Amino acid sequence: MTADTFERSCAHWSAQGEREMQQFYSIASVDYEHLADARDWRKWLTDHQEAAPAPLKLLDVACGSGKFPAALLRRFEGDGAVPGEIAYSLLDPARFSIDEARSVLKPPFSPGAEYEVTLQALDVAENAFDVAWATHALYAMPREELVEGLGRLIAACEREIFIAHAFAEGHYIRFQELFLEAFARQGETPYCSAQDLIAALDTLGARYEVSEISYANGAASEQRDVVEGFLQRCVFDESVSLTEMEASPVLGPYLRECQTNERWSFEQRVALITIRP
Repeated sequence: MTADTFERSCAHWSAQGEREMQQFYSIASVDYEHLADARDWRKWLTDHQEAAPAPLKLLDVACGSGKFPAALLRRFEGDGAVPGEIAYSLLDPARFSIDEARSVLKPPFSPGAEYEVTLQALDVAENAFDVAWATHALYAMPREELVEGLGRLIAACEREIFIAHAFAEGHYIRFQELFLEAFARQGETPYCSAQDLIAALDTLGARYEVSEISYANGAASEQRDVVEGFLQRCVFDESVSLTEMEASPVLGPYLRECQTNERWSFEQRVALITIRP
């Protein structure tokens, strides 16, 4: 039986998938730069520190390789202003991801608890954390499990939760949808979109606000190997080459739209969701 979306994503978050991961982030790192600029995170963290017992307890959901805290640390160092100590807990179903994310942490982030589980399986005390974030983290969660997973997250967090997630119109969701259709993978689990997360929050009766940012990931036209690695990682499937994708009557037209002025440009539309439990 072919591995489904979640199983393939876990396999890619491993030492064996490190090469593909680096190709992906050579283009996708810009996601976290935009998120780091989306608000004054130093003030956000400091404000919560002033209202909570020290140290501030933070949970990074589906932490990946720590690209978001790394982007924040660069900005803290750049302006010379660092928040107080933050107990930084890591959740991810892949041990490799937890180890990678922990390796980038430095003050004000001090390594906290580790949870090698899915969000749906998180089992902690109510209000175990002050704040939490999930940045481009929940795509592989089946839609029918969103209410359970988000419900557990809300119960575990006392003050505020930040989620960054692509809308259905953005590249990550659109590309996977076309890829599954193009290569007869309709039986595989589609990514959930920001719209799906918002619907689940409505079901939970959660208090939340949504804003959005738009930008593009890009690469020079001649960087085909990098683009191929990025696109394969977007669907956690290295079995289909860029040439095969371009030849597909379903996926090919979309990829041609992504090439302008001798560059690849993958348009992103990202929801910034703030939840106040």
